[in-house]
Amino acid sequence: MRNKAELTEAGKQYTEAYAMHYSTKDLHKSIDLYRGIMATHPNAKEAEYSRTQIQNIVQSVVPKQRLLDAQVEVALTCLRSQS
Repeated sequence: MRNKAELTEAGKQYTEAYAMHYSTKDLHKSIDLYRGIMATHPNAKEAEYSRTQIQNIVQSVVPKQRLLDAQVEVALTCLRSQS
């Protein structure tokens, strides 16, 4: 009997991205890996974990005012396209 569940392909990719993020600290590569998981496995739980990790990276590297300014611009663009 196995004690350890086998990882899915999404799980393996997430493990690699997470290691790149927290062990290697290569944020560029980890973002690419997280985005790849979201693209190839959009309905997997690892895709949601990847979104959260990208948000963590964004919040750690982008100044709060710059992030708010970007969010306001995105909101205004969406509102304009609805008109």
